Amino acid sequence: MSANEDQEMELEALRSIYEGDESFRELSPVSFQYRIGENGDPKAFLIEISWTETYPQTPPIISMNAFFNNTIPSAVKQSILAKLQEAVEVNLGTAMTYTLFEYAKDNKEQFMENHQPVNSTIPISSIISVETPNTAPSSKKKEKKEHLSKAQKRKLADKTDHKGELPRGWNWVDVVKHLSKTGSKDDE
Repeated sequence: MSANEDQEMELEALRSIYEGDESFRELSPVSFQYRIGENGDPKAFLIEISWTETYPQTPPIISMNAFFNNTIPSAVKQSILAKLQEAVEVNLGTAMTYTLFEYAKDNKEQFMENHQPVNSTIPISSIISVETPNTAPSSKKKEKKEHLSKAQKRKLADKTDHKGELPRGWNWVDVVKHLSKTGSKDDE
């Protein structure tokens, strides 16, 4: 069989095996991604396998450069890739994409033993306190000042002293009017 026939058969097999699996993504007919671990798992990672023209006689290109893996240190990524390359050497000449994905799933804990998830080292409260100052200025910018007309400003200035404070008893007249309208029971 030629490399193209092998690839077509493996592509058909991958599509039928992983049909409905949310972890599997076919990027192109020769490039695939698989998420090892559940959504939200801090030790989950993404493997991307791309076939060369002469695959499976030559090794596929295995990558962990996806944005999903940004929290994983490069030393851990290199370790995972080295272990996957060992599996590639053993399976060279045969269809191995499924085998590599399953090998990674079976050895996830061993692969990620040196990975310290960001969530476990930094308490959530410190993350919130770090982000809070960033959100506060934006909300202040959105508040609009009340615009006063010239007459309103003049009237306000007449009521206040040179410090901008209202004089003592400025609203007493309103209180007296209110009390006179309601009438006190002592007057009766």
